[in-house]
Amino acid sequence: MKTRSRLSGVFSDRSVDAALLEEIEAALLASDVGVEATRYLLSGLRQQAGRLRTAEELKSALRGTLLELLAPLERRLDPIGKTPYVIMLAGVNGAGKTTSIGKLARFFQAQGHSVLLAAGDTFRAAAREQLAAWGERNAVPVVSQSGGNPGAVVFDAIGAARARGIDVVIADTAGRLPTQLHLMEEVAKIKRVIAKAEPGAPHEIWLVLDANMGQNALSQVDAFDGALGLTGLVLTKLDGTARGGVVCAIAHARLRRPLPLMFLGVGEGVDDLRPFTATEFVAALFDS
Repeated sequence: MKTRSRLSGVFSDRSVDAALLEEIEAALLASDVGVEATRYLLSGLRQQAGRLRTAEELKSALRGTLLELLAPLERRLDPIGKTPYVIMLAGVNGAGKTTSIGKLARFFQAQGHSVLLAAGDTFRAAAREQLAAWGERNAVPVVSQSGGNPGAVVFDAIGAARARGIDVVIADTAGRLPTQLHLMEEVAKIKRVIAKAEPGAPHEIWLVLDANMGQNALSQVDAFDGALGLTGLVLTKLDGTARGGVVCAIAHARLRRPLPLMFLGVGEGVDDLRPFTATEFVAALFDS
């Protein structure tokens, strides 16, 4: 991640002074941490600056503050006891929903769970074809229909999963912008249909975010949470060019009610969707 190279380059064998704090501030802002979260992190460092003599000590203090900020975003996922366990994914066009669903199918399979995919993006042929390809690749069934009602597709998928004893259903939905109110209402309707098909479902509603969106991710989180009541986030495209500091911005914006970051997309491979772990993420921010 670019975040790593920006932060790791700041700390060297030097004393703690105002110039170093300014460099840290610039590196955080350049890494998409955002103004408010950067102010929060720098405030904690400045309170400790009087007793920190070296850049290495300051680096350790920043690690600790970051870990404290990000730890509430961790959440262990346990679908056992709810069959089928229904996960609904939402997000804007191009965020990586369909690809993430394919990788999630592989993840759950590796955990020993059977999976069924619901092609809830009924209007985009490419999305259905992509999901079908992922289903074939992972040898999991896909419920799909062309141009139909997305709620009906997901309803049928849950029925099929129940009949077959499938453990996990992952439902795709069409990409939409938060400003497209009629489409936001449509995705909320899909949620209501799922609840009718399976009482207590959806058990998870995750927003898929493109890490390259930067601070725009915050407004997406607010809008989709308001419409759906999100239970978690999936952050994609953290490989190579994306700046992972937006994770800090999201954590700071949700200090009172943390929204778990369930998975990170760190590459194009089928196994490159990984559960979020705060300690590993913070280590990646600093270690070259």
